[in-house]
Amino acid sequence: MKQKSPAVPRKRRTTLTLPVDALGQAERIARARHVNLSVVVAEALASGLRIETARERSAQVVRDYQEAFRGFTAEEIMILDGIIPETRKH
Repeated sequence: MKQKSPAVPRKRRTTLTLPVDALGQAERIARARHVNLSVVVAEALASGLRIETARERSAQVVRDYQEAFRGFTAEEIMILDGIIPETRKH
């Protein structure tokens, strides 16, 4: 049986304009790890994109929550959260 080789990510060449400080830091990391600059920049970009995607999902969850519970009073929200409001004695 023939084994599948691991998927190789597709690549595309481009030119970027980067802040000097960030480029210098990426170059230092690349030298320390003995990899080329493209590897470091690609990893940093992928990491940043994962963080941004998670941030977008979190914001969407909050918007969905707000929409789902719009119209409920603060007391009703407490009850839904499992908090039993104290009854006031007159």
